[in-house]
Amino acid sequence: MNLQHYIGGEHVPSVSGATFTALEPATNEEYLTVSAGQAEDIEAAVAAARKAFTEGPWPKMPAQQRAGVLRKIADAIEKRDDEIASLECRDTGLPITQARGQAHRAAQNFRFFADVITTLGEDVYRVASAQLNYVIRKPIGVAGLITPWNTPFMLETWKLAPALAAGCPVILKPAEWSPLSASLLPAIMEEAGVPAGVFNIVHGIGEEAGAALVAHPDVPIISFTGETTTGQIIMRNAADNLKTLSMELGGKSPLIVFDDADLDRALDAAVFGVFSLNGERCTASSRVLVQDTVYEEFVQRFAERASRVKVGAPDDPATELGALVHPEHYARVMEYVQIGIDEGARLVAGGSRPDSLPVGNFLSATVFADVSPKMRIFQEEIFGPVVCVTPFSTEEEALELANDTRYGLAAYLWTNNLRRTHRLAQQIESGMLWVNSQNVRDLRTPFGGVKASGLGREGGKHSIDVYTESHIVHVATEDLPISRFGVS
Repeated sequence: MNLQHYIGGEHVPSVSGATFTALEPATNEEYLTVSAGQAEDIEAAVAAARKAFTEGPWPKMPAQQRAGVLRKIADAIEKRDDEIASLECRDTGLPITQARGQAHRAAQNFRFFADVITTLGEDVYRVASAQLNYVIRKPIGVAGLITPWNTPFMLETWKLAPALAAGCPVILKPAEWSPLSASLLPAIMEEAGVPAGVFNIVHGIGEEAGAALVAHPDVPIISFTGETTTGQIIMRNAADNLKTLSMELGGKSPLIVFDDADLDRALDAAVFGVFSLNGERCTASSRVLVQDTVYEEFVQRFAERASRVKVGAPDDPATELGALVHPEHYARVMEYVQIGIDEGARLVAGGSRPDSLPVGNFLSATVFADVSPKMRIFQEEIFGPVVCVTPFSTEEEALELANDTRYGLAAYLWTNNLRRTHRLAQQIESGMLWVNSQNVRDLRTPFGGVKASGLGREGGKHSIDVYTESHIVHVATEDLPISRFGVS
Protein backbone atom coordinates (compact mmCIF):
# COMPACT_ATOMS: atom_id res chain seq x y z
CA MET A 1 0.00 0.00 0.00
CA ASN A 2 1.24 3.48 -0.88
CA LEU A 3 0.03 6.69 0.79
CA GLN A 4 0.45 10.00 -1.00
CA HIS A 5 -0.14 13.57 0.09
CA TYR A 6 -3.49 15.23 -0.58
CA ILE A 7 -3.03 18.79 -1.78
CA GLY A 8 -5.57 21.04 -3.49
CA GLY A 9 -7.99 18.15 -3.94
CA GLU A 10 -5.43 15.81 -5.57
CA HIS A 11 -3.40 12.83 -4.36
CA VAL A 12 0.24 13.63 -5.15
CA PRO A 13 3.66 12.13 -4.37
CA SER A 14 6.43 14.14 -2.77
CA VAL A 15 8.15 16.58 -5.11
CA SER A 16 11.44 14.82 -4.36
CA GLY A 17 9.94 11.35 -4.66
CA ALA A 18 11.04 10.58 -1.10
CA THR A 19 9.16 7.94 0.90
CA PHE A 20 9.34 6.16 4.24
CA THR A 21 7.89 2.89 5.50
CA ALA A 22 5.52 2.20 8.38
CA LEU A 23 5.60 -0.90 10.60
CA GLU A 24 2.74 -3.00 11.90
CA PRO A 25 3.12 -2.96 15.73
CA ALA A 26 1.95 -6.54 16.27
CA THR A 27 4.68 -7.94 13.96
CA ASN A 28 7.08 -5.04 13.26
CA GLU A 29 6.83 -5.93 9.58
CA GLU A 30 6.80 -3.19 6.93
CA TYR A 31 3.36 -2.93 5.38
CA LEU A 32 3.01 0.65 4.15
CA THR A 33 5.00 3.06 1.99
CA VAL A 34 4.31 6.73 2.67
CA SER A 35 5.31 9.87 0.77
CA ALA A 36 7.83 11.82 2.84
CA GLY A 37 6.92 15.48 2.67
CA GLN A 38 9.55 18.19 2.77
CA ALA A 39 9.60 21.97 2.50
CA GLU A 40 8.50 22.05 -1.14
CA ASP A 41 5.49 19.84 -0.39
CA ILE A 42 4.48 22.08 2.50
CA GLU A 43 4.89 25.06 0.17
CA ALA A 44 2.44 23.51 -2.32
CA ALA A 45 -0.06 22.71 0.42
CA VAL A 46 0.13 26.22 1.87
CA ALA A 47 -0.41 27.71 -1.58
CA ALA A 48 -3.52 25.58 -2.09
CA ALA A 49 -4.86 26.37 1.37
CA ARG A 50 -4.06 30.06 1.08
CA LYS A 51 -5.92 30.25 -2.23
CA ALA A 52 -8.91 28.54 -0.60
CA PHE A 53 -8.76 31.14 2.15
CA THR A 54 -8.47 34.25 -0.03
CA GLU A 55 -10.50 33.19 -3.08
CA GLY A 56 -12.67 30.26 -2.05
CA PRO A 57 -16.15 30.19 -0.54
CA TRP A 58 -15.28 28.37 2.70
CA PRO A 59 -14.21 31.26 5.00
CA LYS A 60 -17.13 33.44 3.87
CA MET A 61 -19.74 30.67 3.96
CA PRO A 62 -22.59 31.22 6.45
CA ALA A 63 -22.16 29.22 9.65
CA GLN A 64 -25.28 27.16 8.98
CA GLN A 65 -23.93 26.09 5.61
CA ARG A 66 -20.53 25.12 7.01
CA ALA A 67 -22.30 23.24 9.79
CA GLY A 68 -24.22 21.26 7.19
CA VAL A 69 -20.95 20.14 5.62
CA LEU A 70 -19.55 19.17 9.02
CA ARG A 71 -22.60 16.99 9.67
CA LYS A 72 -22.07 15.28 6.32
CA ILE A 73 -18.47 14.61 7.34
CA ALA A 74 -19.78 12.98 10.54
CA ASP A 75 -22.18 10.84 8.46
CA ALA A 76 -19.34 9.76 6.19
CA ILE A 77 -17.19 8.81 9.19
CA GLU A 78 -19.98 6.76 10.73
CA LYS A 79 -20.44 4.83 7.47
CA ARG A 80 -16.77 3.86 7.68
CA ASP A 81 -16.77 3.07 11.39
CA ASP A 82 -15.58 -0.54 11.04
CA GLU A 83 -12.98 0.35 8.41
CA ILE A 84 -11.56 3.17 10.53
CA ALA A 85 -11.36 0.91 13.57
CA SER A 86 -9.66 -1.84 11.57
CA LEU A 87 -7.04 0.51 10.11
CA GLU A 88 -6.43 2.12 13.49
CA CYS A 89 -6.02 -1.26 15.14
CA ARG A 90 -3.48 -2.41 12.57
CA ASP A 91 -1.59 0.88 12.43
CA THR A 92 -1.30 1.64 16.16
CA GLY A 93 -1.65 -1.71 17.94
CA LEU A 94 -4.74 -0.53 19.80
CA PRO A 95 -7.21 -3.25 20.80
CA ILE A 96 -10.00 -3.37 18.24
CA THR A 97 -12.75 -2.71 20.80
CA GLN A 98 -11.05 0.51 21.90
CA ALA A 99 -10.35 1.54 18.31
CA ARG A 100 -14.08 1.32 17.58
CA GLY A 101 -14.76 3.78 20.37
CA GLN A 102 -12.31 6.25 18.87
CA ALA A 103 -14.04 6.14 15.48
CA HIS A 104 -17.39 6.90 17.11
CA ARG A 105 -15.88 9.83 19.00
CA ALA A 106 -14.46 11.22 15.75
CA ALA A 107 -17.96 11.56 14.28
CA GLN A 108 -19.13 13.18 17.51
CA ASN A 109 -16.44 15.84 17.17
CA PHE A 110 -17.82 17.05 13.83
CA ARG A 111 -21.45 17.03 14.99
CA PHE A 112 -20.52 18.90 18.13
CA PHE A 113 -18.66 21.71 16.37
CA ALA A 114 -21.41 21.98 13.79
CA ASP A 115 -23.69 22.83 16.71
CA VAL A 116 -21.14 25.17 18.29
CA ILE A 117 -20.76 27.47 15.29
CA THR A 118 -24.51 27.78 14.79
CA THR A 119 -25.21 28.64 18.44
CA LEU A 120 -22.12 30.64 19.42
CA GLY A 121 -22.90 34.33 19.71
CA GLU A 122 -20.62 37.33 19.43
CA ASP A 123 -20.14 40.06 22.04
CA VAL A 124 -21.83 43.45 21.91
CA TYR A 125 -21.02 46.35 24.25
CA ARG A 126 -23.29 49.40 24.39
CA VAL A 127 -22.03 52.67 25.88
CA ALA A 128 -25.32 54.31 26.88
CA SER A 129 -26.85 55.71 23.68
CA ALA A 130 -23.58 57.11 22.37
CA GLN A 131 -21.67 54.12 21.06
CA LEU A 132 -22.18 50.52 19.98
CA ASN A 133 -19.20 48.18 20.07
CA TYR A 134 -19.41 44.70 18.61
CA VAL A 135 -16.99 41.82 18.04
CA ILE A 136 -16.70 39.89 14.80
CA ARG A 137 -15.03 36.48 14.77
CA LYS A 138 -12.87 36.05 11.66
CA PRO A 139 -11.08 32.83 10.66
CA ILE A 140 -7.41 33.29 11.46
CA GLY A 141 -6.14 31.81 8.18
CA VAL A 142 -4.42 28.59 7.15
CA ALA A 143 -4.22 26.25 10.15
CA GLY A 144 -1.33 23.83 10.61
CA LEU A 145 -2.42 20.72 12.51
CA ILE A 146 0.28 18.37 13.80
CA THR A 147 -1.18 15.27 15.38
CA PRO A 148 0.23 12.41 17.50
CA TRP A 149 0.53 8.70 16.82
CA ASN A 150 -1.78 7.60 19.63
CA THR A 151 -5.50 7.41 18.72
CA PRO A 152 -4.60 9.32 15.54
CA PHE A 153 -7.94 9.43 13.73
CA MET A 154 -9.91 10.74 16.70
CA LEU A 155 -7.26 13.31 17.61
CA GLU A 156 -7.05 14.48 13.99
CA THR A 157 -10.80 15.15 14.01
CA TRP A 158 -10.48 16.89 17.39
CA LYS A 159 -8.44 19.55 15.56
CA LEU A 160 -10.01 19.37 12.10
CA ALA A 161 -13.60 19.89 13.26
CA PRO A 162 -13.14 23.25 15.05
CA ALA A 163 -10.64 24.57 12.50
CA LEU A 164 -13.01 23.86 9.61
CA ALA A 165 -15.98 25.09 11.63
CA ALA A 166 -14.20 28.41 12.17
CA GLY A 167 -13.66 28.79 8.42
CA CYS A 168 -9.95 27.93 8.26
CA PRO A 169 -8.42 25.87 5.47
CA VAL A 170 -6.15 23.26 7.04
CA ILE A 171 -2.92 21.36 6.48
CA LEU A 172 -2.80 18.13 8.46
CA LYS A 173 0.57 16.57 9.23
CA PRO A 174 -0.18 13.10 10.66
CA ALA A 175 2.32 11.30 12.85
CA GLU A 176 4.75 9.23 10.81
CA TRP A 177 4.31 6.15 13.02
CA SER A 178 0.55 5.92 12.41
CA PRO A 179 -0.43 7.57 9.10
CA LEU A 180 -2.85 4.95 7.81
CA SER A 181 -6.29 5.99 9.06
CA ALA A 182 -5.76 9.57 7.83
CA SER A 183 -5.81 8.13 4.30
CA LEU A 184 -9.61 7.86 4.61
CA LEU A 185 -10.07 11.58 5.19
CA PRO A 186 -9.77 12.86 1.58
CA ALA A 187 -12.67 10.67 0.39
CA ILE A 188 -14.68 11.65 3.46
CA MET A 189 -14.11 15.36 2.79
CA GLU A 190 -14.95 15.05 -0.90
CA GLU A 191 -18.12 13.10 -0.16
CA ALA A 192 -19.22 15.81 2.27
CA GLY A 193 -18.60 18.62 -0.24
CA VAL A 194 -15.52 20.29 1.26
CA PRO A 195 -14.08 22.55 -1.48
CA ALA A 196 -10.67 21.68 -2.93
CA GLY A 197 -7.79 23.27 -1.02
CA VAL A 198 -9.71 23.57 2.24
CA PHE A 199 -8.42 20.21 3.48
CA ASN A 200 -4.84 19.10 2.78
CA ILE A 201 -2.55 16.36 4.09
CA VAL A 202 1.23 16.32 3.99
CA HIS A 203 2.81 13.18 5.41
CA GLY A 204 6.38 13.10 6.59
CA ILE A 205 8.94 13.19 9.36
CA GLY A 206 8.42 15.82 12.04
CA GLU A 207 11.89 17.32 11.64
CA GLU A 208 11.21 17.90 7.94
CA ALA A 209 7.51 18.28 7.07
CA GLY A 210 6.49 19.36 10.55
CA ALA A 211 9.29 21.87 10.90
CA ALA A 212 8.52 23.39 7.48
CA LEU A 213 4.86 23.77 8.41
CA VAL A 214 5.73 25.48 11.70
CA ALA A 215 8.17 27.85 10.01
CA HIS A 216 5.97 28.87 7.07
CA PRO A 217 4.99 32.56 7.32
CA ASP A 218 1.54 31.99 5.75
CA VAL A 219 0.44 29.56 8.46
CA PRO A 220 -0.57 31.80 11.40
CA ILE A 221 -1.82 29.05 13.74
CA ILE A 222 -0.21 25.77 14.78
CA SER A 223 -2.14 23.27 16.85
CA PHE A 224 0.13 20.51 18.14
CA THR A 225 -0.38 17.46 20.30
CA GLY A 226 2.73 15.56 21.32
CA GLU A 227 5.53 15.38 23.80
CA THR A 228 6.92 18.35 25.67
CA THR A 229 10.41 18.56 24.13
CA THR A 230 8.93 18.75 20.62
CA GLY A 231 6.52 21.42 21.86
CA GLN A 232 9.44 23.52 23.07
CA ILE A 233 11.13 23.23 19.67
CA ILE A 234 7.90 24.30 17.96
CA MET A 235 7.62 27.35 20.23
CA ARG A 236 11.15 28.44 19.33
CA ASN A 237 10.62 27.90 15.60
CA ALA A 238 7.27 29.71 15.61
CA ALA A 239 8.61 32.76 17.43
CA ASP A 240 9.94 34.58 14.37
CA ASN A 241 6.44 34.81 12.90
CA LEU A 242 4.66 35.29 16.25
CA LYS A 243 2.26 32.45 15.50
CA THR A 244 -0.74 31.52 17.58
CA LEU A 245 0.03 28.22 19.31
CA SER A 246 -2.21 25.67 20.93
CA MET A 247 -0.27 22.78 22.40
CA GLU A 248 -1.28 19.75 24.41
CA LEU A 249 1.93 18.21 25.67
CA GLY A 250 3.09 15.50 28.07
CA GLY A 251 1.53 14.31 31.29
CA LYS A 252 2.31 12.43 34.48
CA SER A 253 -1.15 12.55 35.99
CA PRO A 254 -1.79 11.58 39.63
CA LEU A 255 -4.72 9.48 40.82
CA ILE A 256 -5.15 10.15 44.54
CA VAL A 257 -6.98 7.59 46.69
CA PHE A 258 -8.00 8.48 50.26
CA ASP A 259 -9.07 5.80 52.70
CA ASP A 260 -12.68 7.07 52.75
CA ALA A 261 -13.06 6.50 48.99
CA ASP A 262 -15.06 3.77 47.31
CA LEU A 263 -11.98 1.56 46.87
CA ASP A 264 -13.63 -0.81 44.39
CA ARG A 265 -14.47 2.01 42.00
CA ALA A 266 -11.12 3.72 42.59
CA LEU A 267 -9.37 0.47 41.70
CA ASP A 268 -11.44 0.11 38.52
CA ALA A 269 -10.52 3.67 37.54
CA ALA A 270 -6.83 3.19 38.31
CA VAL A 271 -6.56 0.01 36.23
CA PHE A 272 -8.51 1.45 33.30
CA GLY A 273 -6.81 4.85 33.50
CA VAL A 274 -3.31 3.56 32.88
CA PHE A 275 -3.81 0.36 30.85
CA SER A 276 -6.52 1.42 28.39
CA LEU A 277 -5.26 2.59 24.98
CA ASN A 278 -2.09 0.59 25.77
CA GLY A 279 -1.15 3.24 28.32
CA GLU A 280 -0.27 5.51 25.38
CA ARG A 281 -2.47 8.39 26.46
CA CYS A 282 -1.54 11.85 27.67
CA THR A 283 -4.10 11.79 30.49
CA ALA A 284 -3.11 8.34 31.79
CA SER A 285 -3.19 8.10 35.59
CA SER A 286 0.39 6.86 35.70
CA ARG A 287 1.04 7.88 39.33
CA VAL A 288 -1.34 6.32 41.85
CA LEU A 289 -1.07 7.91 45.30
CA VAL A 290 -2.76 5.87 48.05
CA GLN A 291 -3.32 6.74 51.72
CA ASP A 292 -1.14 4.55 53.93
CA THR A 293 -4.07 3.08 55.90
CA VAL A 294 -5.27 1.23 52.78
CA TYR A 295 -2.02 1.19 50.81
CA GLU A 296 -0.97 -2.46 51.12
CA GLU A 297 -4.48 -3.71 50.42
CA PHE A 298 -4.75 -1.46 47.36
CA VAL A 299 -1.33 -2.47 46.01
CA GLN A 300 -2.17 -6.16 46.36
CA ARG A 301 -5.50 -5.79 44.59
CA PHE A 302 -3.96 -3.55 41.91
CA ALA A 303 -1.25 -6.10 41.19
CA GLU A 304 -3.80 -8.92 40.97
CA ARG A 305 -5.97 -6.98 38.54
CA ALA A 306 -2.97 -5.96 36.41
CA SER A 307 -1.82 -9.56 36.16
CA ARG A 308 -5.21 -10.47 34.69
CA VAL A 309 -5.27 -7.70 32.05
CA LYS A 310 -5.40 -9.64 28.78
CA VAL A 311 -2.48 -8.84 26.50
CA GLY A 312 -2.99 -10.06 22.97
CA ALA A 313 -3.34 -9.47 19.26
CA PRO A 314 -4.88 -6.05 18.58
CA ASP A 315 -7.59 -7.52 16.33
CA ASP A 316 -8.80 -9.98 19.00
CA PRO A 317 -12.00 -8.62 20.63
CA ALA A 318 -10.91 -10.16 23.94
CA THR A 319 -7.66 -8.15 24.03
CA GLU A 320 -7.46 -5.36 26.63
CA LEU A 321 -3.82 -4.38 26.07
CA GLY A 322 -2.41 -4.56 22.55
CA ALA A 323 0.99 -3.84 20.97
CA LEU A 324 2.90 -0.61 21.59
CA VAL A 325 3.07 1.53 18.48
CA HIS A 326 6.69 1.18 17.34
CA PRO A 327 9.86 -0.76 18.26
CA GLU A 328 11.64 2.48 19.18
CA HIS A 329 8.88 3.37 21.62
CA TYR A 330 8.76 -0.19 22.93
CA ALA A 331 12.50 -0.04 23.65
CA ARG A 332 12.02 3.27 25.48
CA VAL A 333 9.24 1.88 27.68
CA MET A 334 11.28 -1.25 28.45
CA GLU A 335 14.20 0.99 29.40
CA TYR A 336 11.98 2.70 31.96
CA VAL A 337 10.98 -0.69 33.36
CA GLN A 338 14.64 -1.46 33.94
CA ILE A 339 15.19 2.02 35.42
CA GLY A 340 12.40 1.35 37.93
CA ILE A 341 13.99 -1.93 38.95
CA ASP A 342 17.45 -0.34 39.23
CA GLU A 343 16.06 2.53 41.32
CA GLY A 344 14.70 0.07 43.87
CA ALA A 345 10.96 0.26 43.20
CA ARG A 346 9.05 -2.94 44.00
CA LEU A 347 7.84 -4.65 40.83
CA VAL A 348 4.53 -6.31 41.75
CA ALA A 349 3.12 -7.07 38.29
CA GLY A 350 4.32 -7.37 34.70
CA GLY A 351 7.62 -5.92 33.62
CA SER A 352 8.22 -8.24 30.68
CA ARG A 353 6.87 -9.56 27.40
CA PRO A 354 4.21 -12.29 27.70
CA ASP A 355 5.70 -15.68 26.79
CA SER A 356 2.85 -16.30 24.36
CA LEU A 357 3.77 -13.23 22.27
CA PRO A 358 7.40 -13.59 21.18
CA VAL A 359 7.06 -11.15 18.25
CA GLY A 360 5.82 -7.54 18.23
CA ASN A 361 5.81 -4.73 20.77
CA PHE A 362 3.99 -6.44 23.64
CA LEU A 363 4.40 -5.70 27.35
CA SER A 364 2.36 -7.05 30.24
CA ALA A 365 0.54 -4.54 32.44
CA THR A 366 3.30 -3.35 34.77
CA VAL A 367 2.93 -2.07 38.35
CA PHE A 368 5.69 -0.64 40.54
CA ALA A 369 4.97 -0.11 44.25
CA ASP A 370 6.88 1.88 46.89
CA VAL A 371 7.92 4.46 44.31
CA SER A 372 9.53 7.57 45.80
CA PRO A 373 9.17 11.01 44.23
CA LYS A 374 12.90 11.15 43.52
CA MET A 375 12.74 8.18 41.17
CA ARG A 376 12.75 8.84 37.43
CA ILE A 377 9.72 6.59 36.91
CA PHE A 378 7.79 8.92 39.23
CA GLN A 379 8.93 12.09 37.49
CA GLU A 380 9.20 11.25 33.77
CA GLU A 381 6.50 10.41 31.28
CA ILE A 382 6.73 6.76 30.22
CA PHE A 383 3.68 6.69 27.92
CA GLY A 384 3.05 2.98 28.18
CA PRO A 385 1.34 0.38 30.40
CA VAL A 386 3.52 1.16 33.43
CA VAL A 387 2.20 2.65 36.67
CA CYS A 388 3.85 3.88 39.88
CA VAL A 389 2.12 3.45 43.27
CA THR A 390 3.21 5.66 46.17
CA PRO A 391 1.89 5.92 49.75
CA PHE A 392 0.97 9.10 51.60
CA SER A 393 -0.22 9.85 55.12
CA THR A 394 -1.90 13.23 55.16
CA GLU A 395 -3.83 15.49 52.82
CA GLU A 396 -0.88 17.86 52.75
CA GLU A 397 1.50 15.08 51.71
CA ALA A 398 -0.90 13.90 49.00
CA LEU A 399 -1.02 17.42 47.56
CA GLU A 400 2.76 17.76 47.67
CA LEU A 401 3.23 14.44 45.85
CA ALA A 402 0.55 15.24 43.27
CA ASN A 403 2.23 18.52 42.35
CA ASP A 404 5.80 17.20 42.49
CA THR A 405 6.40 16.88 38.73
CA ARG A 406 7.02 19.28 35.87
CA TYR A 407 3.73 18.20 34.30
CA GLY A 408 0.17 19.32 34.98
CA LEU A 409 -2.31 17.94 32.47
CA ALA A 410 -4.89 15.86 34.36
CA ALA A 411 -5.51 14.62 37.90
CA TYR A 412 -7.98 12.24 39.52
CA LEU A 413 -9.23 12.43 43.10
CA TRP A 414 -11.05 9.69 44.98
CA THR A 415 -12.61 10.70 48.30
CA ASN A 416 -16.07 11.04 49.84
CA ASN A 417 -15.03 14.06 51.91
CA LEU A 418 -16.73 17.03 50.22
CA ARG A 419 -14.69 19.70 51.96
CA ARG A 420 -11.43 17.94 51.10
CA THR A 421 -12.57 17.68 47.48
CA HIS A 422 -12.99 21.44 47.14
CA ARG A 423 -9.79 22.24 49.04
CA LEU A 424 -7.66 20.02 46.82
CA ALA A 425 -9.48 20.95 43.63
CA GLN A 426 -8.16 24.49 43.97
CA GLN A 427 -4.61 23.45 44.84
CA ILE A 428 -3.80 20.55 42.53
CA GLU A 429 -1.67 21.84 39.65
CA SER A 430 -3.44 20.43 36.61
CA GLY A 431 -5.51 21.75 33.76
CA MET A 432 -8.24 19.19 34.45
CA LEU A 433 -9.42 17.29 37.53
CA TRP A 434 -11.87 14.41 37.76
CA VAL A 435 -13.41 13.64 41.17
CA ASN A 436 -14.65 10.09 41.82
CA SER A 437 -14.63 9.52 38.06
CA GLN A 438 -12.53 8.13 35.27
CA ASN A 439 -11.59 10.36 32.33
CA VAL A 440 -15.03 11.17 30.90
CA ARG A 441 -14.73 14.16 28.55
CA ASP A 442 -17.46 16.74 28.14
CA LEU A 443 -16.77 18.26 24.71
CA ARG A 444 -18.02 21.65 25.90
CA THR A 445 -15.29 22.05 28.52
CA PRO A 446 -11.74 23.43 28.14
CA PHE A 447 -9.06 20.80 27.57
CA GLY A 448 -5.39 21.48 28.25
CA GLY A 449 -2.66 21.56 30.85
CA VAL A 450 -0.38 23.74 32.94
CA LYS A 451 3.37 23.77 33.48
CA ALA A 452 5.11 21.47 30.97
CA SER A 453 1.82 19.95 29.86
CA GLY A 454 0.79 22.57 27.40
CA LEU A 455 -0.24 25.99 26.28
CA GLY A 456 -3.79 27.20 25.68
CA ARG A 457 -7.14 25.45 25.84
CA GLU A 458 -9.33 23.72 23.29
CA GLY A 459 -12.85 22.34 23.61
CA GLY A 460 -16.22 23.96 22.93
CA LYS A 461 -16.03 27.67 22.25
CA HIS A 462 -12.39 27.64 23.40
CA SER A 463 -11.50 25.73 20.23
CA ILE A 464 -13.24 28.33 18.05
CA ASP A 465 -11.25 31.03 19.88
CA VAL A 466 -8.02 29.27 18.80
CA TYR A 467 -8.91 29.39 15.10
CA THR A 468 -10.43 32.88 14.94
CA GLU A 469 -9.36 36.47 15.44
CA SER A 470 -11.61 38.84 17.37
CA HIS A 471 -12.22 42.01 15.35
CA ILE A 472 -13.80 44.83 17.38
CA VAL A 473 -15.91 47.48 15.62
CA HIS A 474 -16.69 50.75 17.44
CA VAL A 475 -19.68 52.67 16.02
CA ALA A 476 -20.64 56.12 17.26
CA THR A 477 -24.42 56.47 17.42
CA GLU A 478 -24.18 60.06 18.64
CA ASP A 479 -21.65 62.83 18.12
CA LEU A 480 -18.98 61.95 20.66
CA PRO A 481 -16.67 64.74 21.87
CA ILE A 482 -13.42 65.05 19.91
CA SER A 483 -10.52 67.07 21.29
CA ARG A 484 -9.69 69.76 18.74
CA PHE A 485 -5.97 70.28 18.26
CA GLY A 486 -4.49 73.09 16.20
CA VAL A 487 -7.40 75.52 16.45
CA SER A 488 -6.04 77.68 19.32
